[in-house]
Amino acid sequence: MTETAGLTRPAAGAQTPSDGTAVCVFAVCHPQTAPDLDGLTGHPGGGPVRTLAAGPLTLVTQSVPAADFAPEACAERFSDPAALESCARAHHAVIAAVARGGPVVPLPLATLYLGPERATAAVAGRADRLLALLERLRHRAEWGLKVYPVRSTPPAADPPGPDSAPAADTGRAYLDRLRNRQQERERQHETAWRTAEHVYAALARQAAAARRLRPQDPALTGGSRRQVLNAALLLDHDREREFRDTVAALARDPAVAAHARIEVTGPWVPYSFARLDDEEQERPADAP
Repeated sequence: MTETAGLTRPAAGAQTPSDGTAVCVFAVCHPQTAPDLDGLTGHPGGGPVRTLAAGPLTLVTQSVPAADFAPEACAERFSDPAALESCARAHHAVIAAVARGGPVVPLPLATLYLGPERATAAVAGRADRLLALLERLRHRAEWGLKVYPVRSTPPAADPPGPDSAPAADTGRAYLDRLRNRQQERERQHETAWRTAEHVYAALARQAAAARRLRPQDPALTGGSRRQVLNAALLLDHDREREFRDTVAALARDPAVAAHARIEVTGPWVPYSFARLDDEEQERPADAP
């Protein structure tokens, strides 16, 4: 079984329901904040997106063809980047619609159960913890923080002249230049990293929670430089202006701007903080 936000989904080899469908669960929310789901299509080929009562909680679900989401079928479909993106967008569209009504615990892509009873049973034993998590996320959103290094271009080496040193000395000088350039790159990276830590600490103090994420591959971001920091911040809605002002002040600070470029995105559904394993959350720098 695969655990996701404290819930489980069927493992490979699980029996397919007699009607050939499975229940895909997008999110968990409060009954009073569940939005009007009219117009949401969910996953292609599935039924209408509906709510499912689970005691004090509501599940947002859709009946989908079980064969389309079997482990083997998912592995084949999701190996195609276009198919994976299409499925992920459909999943996120439902979660984003739910989040407009209030706090939401989004579940991972292709979280499936063999029937409604299985889905509600998975929630029943963890209702108290899910309710506490929803309360923690109330009136808050996730913001992304990325910091990139700013590197100076090393001066070009002068071409050798008629009075150049002997070949051996020229070779040593060349190796010295290579070594110096490598040391300079390392120094610049260390300075950029320390600057990123300063930026992270300043912004995390304004957040309810913060956590570091794995730096993104430049091939995925469309950039040419690797991030020195990739983080997520859980921010109260009423602190957004203060947060933006702090970001702007940091970006104008010559000590920061000389070494790092700050990129902030959001607000987003708080995927990074909708977890039951709170011990994995990073608290702000000044938290007790």
